[in-house]
Amino acid sequence: RYFEIDSETYWFGGGIDLTPIYINKESAKNFHIKLKQLCDRYDAEMYPEFKKWADRYFHLPHRKESRGVGGIFFDQLVATDSMTKQAVFQFCLDLGQLFPKLYADQLNYAIDTVTNENANQWQLLRRSRYVEFNLLHDRGTKFGIYSGGRTESILMSMPPLAKWEYNYVPNRGTPEHETQLLLQREVDWVNL
Repeated sequence: RYFEIDSETYWFGGGIDLTPIYINKESAKNFHIKLKQLCDRYDAEMYPEFKKWADRYFHLPHRKESRGVGGIFFDQLVATDSMTKQAVFQFCLDLGQLFPKLYADQLNYAIDTVTNENANQWQLLRRSRYVEFNLLHDRGTKFGIYSGGRTESILMSMPPLAKWEYNYVPNRGTPEHETQLLLQREVDWVNL
């Protein structure tokens, strides 16, 4: 996003994250490597800073878990001594152009996934975390609702079905348990 208040005051904001139902370590690593490669083309400090910001932002403090495997997040990004306004704009464009490639990668990792009723129930539980994040923490959702935006348009990103189960803990050794163990902040996905 690009914000401009007047000809002197502007900033860029944005990000990308991955919220899989089951975490595939190779897929998450690939996602983060490609984000790091993009950031490194502009400034080697961008990826660690933006990843840390995403780890904080996409976290559910009331659950003590991350919404997914994170990504990068930034706000109030402006030109600096080492990066012009045009370069910041180009970074945002490049990130947008990377999205379909990252999405295609995720489809390829999941193409042979077989689902069953247990996986469907887990998906509904993971979707509930997405709903919780959007309603309780997401700045864009809150801004849209509190500024009088069209509620249906704002909530359109919500999953059509979600499920809450009281005090749910996945059984040890299951794919659900393995995913739950990885829903933490500050996982070094690039070097995993």
